[in-house]
Amino acid sequence: MQIAVKPVSPDLHESFVTLLIELHAFYNQPPTASPEEIRAHLRENLLEQVGLCLPVAVDENDQVLGFAALVLMHSLVDASPAHRRQCLLKELYVRSTYRGAGVGKLLMQWSAEYAIRSGCGRMDWNVRASNPKGISFYNSLGGQQVEDRLSFRLSSQALEQLAKG
Repeated sequence: MQIAVKPVSPDLHESFVTLLIELHAFYNQPPTASPEEIRAHLRENLLEQVGLCLPVAVDENDQVLGFAALVLMHSLVDASPAHRRQCLLKELYVRSTYRGAGVGKLLMQWSAEYAIRSGCGRMDWNVRASNPKGISFYNSLGGQQVEDRLSFRLSSQALEQLAKG
């Protein structure tokens, strides 16, 4: 099977929507969004988001097998040329039937090349602590867990409470 990684294009949108539906179901059981909502979200938000790069892995039939979501940022802490720009891998997802087939590695290689071309000195991402296969995958690529960092989140209710003071 031939796999290519390239930025998502209009001819791939429907196949990409199918993968986004699978991603949504992965994080939300039972799924809460319809295919129409996901399609509209892609069209109205994700494709229009400035600074978001969406490379997809496709087979020879242009079926989307996986994707990455990348955001470039500038460091507020380190202004040195080697570290002033950073790449955030917001999401990496591979269709469940293609995991272990090298799709994730190809997406990560493409993402690393993109980060380097963009002048980034590092790439960061999160992984669920309950995802041992994902952790093992990232370790196999040379990724290192950042020991002095923890992820935090304000849920909708907490966000509203904080905003109100």
